[in-house]
Amino acid sequence: MPTTAPGPAAHAAAPGGPQVAPPGAPDGPLPATTTTTATPAPRRRRRRAWLWHLLLVPVAALFATPFVQMFLTSLTPEAEINRFPPRFWPSQLTLDGYVKLFTETDVLRWTTNTVLVSVVAVASHIVLCSLAGYGFARLKFPGRTFGFLAIMATIMIPTQLLMVPTYVLFARIGIIDTLAAAMVPWLASAFGIFLMRQFFLSLPPELEEAAVLDGCSRLSTFWRIILPLARPALATLAIFTLLGSWNDLVWPLIAINDPSSFTLQLGITNFQGARRTDWSLLMASNVVATLPLVLFFLFAQRQFIATMTFTGVKG
Repeated sequence: MPTTAPGPAAHAAAPGGPQVAPPGAPDGPLPATTTTTATPAPRRRRRRAWLWHLLLVPVAALFATPFVQMFLTSLTPEAEINRFPPRFWPSQLTLDGYVKLFTETDVLRWTTNTVLVSVVAVASHIVLCSLAGYGFARLKFPGRTFGFLAIMATIMIPTQLLMVPTYVLFARIGIIDTLAAAMVPWLASAFGIFLMRQFFLSLPPELEEAAVLDGCSRLSTFWRIILPLARPALATLAIFTLLGSWNDLVWPLIAINDPSSFTLQLGITNFQGARRTDWSLLMASNVVATLPLVLFFLFAQRQFIATMTFTGVKG
């Protein structure tokens, strides 16, 4: 009778019996196999996320309360704003504050001026600070360390000490009472150079070496390879620059007296009178001034978080 070769099942041990090695297996007993139950990692992550949400939601509500109060006050009638005790939620909503803002003031001109100053500030910071940061991070030239330390030392100088010489310089140039007086101080900053230099130092130099071997020049390597990788750092720099230039008040208050060149923050200060303040108008203008910043941060928050995560991890 023909015999059939034993299959894999023939070599398997019966339940409770000894294990038999299949043909060709090394001598010795087979290793004991143990079955382990996998821990529900996704469930643990979800539970941990819920715990974080329970902690962060009250904190977020606490920080959002002033913004909600500002928005509700801008929709509250003037007579109800001044009553005591104040009410968090108004009995009726009105748009009188926004109507007066856009009909009785030059808020559109002020907003346009502020947008121009912020766009110039962000664009110049991205270009100049990235070039300077890359030079201090990668290029080797005499005085590199001294120059970088000298730039960093300017951070410790109070801004108030620089206002008088800056005003004298701008007066001699002839840009006082013009929008250029608000733009020039925001063309570059020591913080922007420091931020970009630290980010470029974290990039592996092998990327640039490979580009040089492929025939790219130093400037071409920077624009085509290094700068696209620096998008998170550039987004962070743009956020900080936008916040500073958009909310700048002290220097425009000193350098600009022409109402046609007022920025938004400078125009809003005129709403606060010595005897009486129109709170609905003031809060409506604050909502208009705050809303673009909130929208920009929501648009760039992923890049901002990516920069904080990338620069916080070594290895």
